[in-house]
Amino acid sequence: MRILKVNTAAISTECAPQMVEKHHSEWTAEYEKKANLDNVAKDILYTTLDKNMFSKIKTCTTVKKIWEKLTQLCEGNDQTKDNKLTVAIQKFDNAKMKSGETLAEFDEWFNSIIIELIFLGKEYSNREIALKVK
Repeated sequence: MRILKVNTAAISTECAPQMVEKHHSEWTAEYEKKANLDNVAKDILYTTLDKNMFSKIKTCTTVKKIWEKLTQLCEGNDQTKDNKLTVAIQKFDNAKMKSGETLAEFDEWFNSIIIELIFLGKEYSNREIALKVK
């Protein structure tokens, strides 16, 4: 964890103050507590992620950066979310039971589409869903 302070040696009235890292000996008890919480959270994330995901975040220095990276990897940016929503809507619109598919299999597949749509911010009324399954 990096704690920053204003570099008083380089104060200028023309631009924003320059920041430098605060030496560990200058940390207050509050900074120590935050650093410890950051380490605890990192440890939890490190132990719960699989090797593949860990390799993608291991260079992140703070929990905030790890979380941002995980969010980007798992959710994607706005364009990715829009693309996922478009695909999910198309699946919903084209939902039909396949030949040889049981009702339970179709129900499980269809419900997964409904859950995905809800997760992406699109909800259908019970009536719309019932009409689609009909």
